[in-house]
Amino acid sequence: MFSKTRKLLFLLIVLVLATTAVSACSSSKSGEVHLFMLPMDEMPMDVQTAPVAVQEAYQFASINPDVMKDIPCYCGCGDIGHASNFDCYVSNVDDKSNITFDNHALGCSICVDITQDVMRMLREGKSPQEARAYVDATYAKYGPSNIP
Repeated sequence: MFSKTRKLLFLLIVLVLATTAVSACSSSKSGEVHLFMLPMDEMPMDVQTAPVAVQEAYQFASINPDVMKDIPCYCGCGDIGHASNFDCYVSNVDDKSNITFDNHALGCSICVDITQDVMRMLREGKSPQEARAYVDATYAKYGPSNIP
């Protein structure tokens, strides 16, 4: 009987230690927020071979339309029908959630810089509205907003 109790106690201690270790490893440092990113293997080959900043921007923008559709772009892409920074990365999402990527941001540093700034601010715990205000204040000098 003593042996079973001892084994149970040992397993309980191991479980508690393992849980503590996992939670410590998963906590973010200094309050940083984890961003949802579309896996790289779901990106077109052009994105997979692009610079890391471009890859990250595509990974973030394509899976966060709720944020990125409210972020403007100031590169002049409104002239080609883009209505937000999201449109620089995604041209269509069908009813089965299949994404058709836009290649515009592959060659536009303003689009990517805007997305990278939004990602940085969200990681710092800023709200999407604060990120939008920053983008407006920082990038308006490049041209008009593409959000009507």
